Amino acid sequence: MRPSYPTPGDAQTLPSHLGAPSGIQLQHQRTGLLAALPPLSKRMHKLLLLGDQDAAYASGNFQRGGKNTATSDHAWAMTRAVAAGAARVGWSRAAFVQVMLDGPYKAGQHARTLQHRRGYDKASAWLQRAWDGAQHYVLSTDPISTRQDFHAALAAFRSRIECTPWKGIAGKTDLRNLTARIAICSQAGRWDHTVSERDLAERMGCSRTTAHNSNQRLLNTKLLRQLDKGSPTDGARWMLISRLPSKTSHHWSTPKGPEAGGVMSGPDVRQPDAGADINSRTVGHLMHLDAFAHHGLGGSGLAVLAALAEQDGQSITELRASASISRATAYRQLGKLKSLGLVRHEEELYHLTPAALEGIGTETPDCASPVTGWSETAERLGAAGAGERRRRNHEAQRSKWRHGQVRLAERRRAARQCPVSHPALADPQCLGADGCVVDHTTGEVIEDLYVATDGRWIFA
Repeated sequence: MRPSYPTPGDAQTLPSHLGAPSGIQLQHQRTGLLAALPPLSKRMHKLLLLGDQDAAYASGNFQRGGKNTATSDHAWAMTRAVAAGAARVGWSRAAFVQVMLDGPYKAGQHARTLQHRRGYDKASAWLQRAWDGAQHYVLSTDPISTRQDFHAALAAFRSRIECTPWKGIAGKTDLRNLTARIAICSQAGRWDHTVSERDLAERMGCSRTTAHNSNQRLLNTKLLRQLDKGSPTDGARWMLISRLPSKTSHHWSTPKGPEAGGVMSGPDVRQPDAGADINSRTVGHLMHLDAFAHHGLGGSGLAVLAALAEQDGQSITELRASASISRATAYRQLGKLKSLGLVRHEEELYHLTPAALEGIGTETPDCASPVTGWSETAERLGAAGAGERRRRNHEAQRSKWRHGQVRLAERRRAARQCPVSHPALADPQCLGADGCVVDHTTGEVIEDLYVATDGRWIFA
């Protein structure tokens, strides 16, 4: 039997518009069942009222285990998000269930359908499972109520990234991606941020296609969420997802290392500490330079420098683990760095030269002519000008898009000024003086064709 809860409010209203509500509109819409409850955040309130309009929670989601349909997965992820937002502001489980089932809100549509098909008990149990899981997650993580709390959480997320083994070319690219996004989030002061793929590619020092593929891998591993697809003038909105509980280690990985998108990928599976340890600030400072392009030192050379910047004086075995590279790659990159005067070899240990992170080498027994900057390093490695070519290509793409938008606007403006008549309407040029229909090009009378009083063609 369905229990009866006290009704928080009287009126139940929905927004009359279809677009995203503004801050003032959201304040006016906090009526009905939500009137007596603590207000949700602006984003969660919009999700509750209007549903997932931007499909931010529509990617594959198997939190319940087993195989589920895309619709049920989407509804489960959206319900869990609303439940987490409600738990953070102090709702009770009974209030959450009542709002989702009794309110006319889009986020509760799946629960109301389940109630209609299988009864109130099944729908209530489904909502209670979502609430219990979301509440457990909220209680197991540190609350973020101030800007200082966010930066502390971001520092913990950075530490987790630095201690995760990012293997292979794809793994090093994902490391660049996350490092660039951490810098953007640090400036914005929140997890959600706005960046286009071209701007992100220039920050990462790679092509737009490479950045796009990296985004897809991070989306699949649930480290990144796309909130919307952007607009003609603004980039897409994204959100970094930090699933780092307050009382756990930073050493997390996947069964296949950092192979994003693989089976059971993501931070849900605990792995032994592989010894990965790099300095992500060094990665963010150097990754956009031409010297670290694909045909230069690349991501593996960048990882070696970042590992030595974190802990100078490592053996080849230690560098394999800390930089997450193979032994052959370690020997190859260390040979390049020694020939440039950026690394010196003493017995079994490798050390950075004094100004190596500025691209200035030092004369060593392995290097008679050290480099004097990262520009000279790129020239020696044959990667000079890669960044400039990439920027010119991106600017040409932007210019072509803007030119296309101008031409499209002109065609639309001309169509509005000179509307095309409907084909069923008679052309005035085809009407003769005596009312018959003539071919205006030849002047011949067209038989069995007339014009009705409403101006439309009539075929006899």
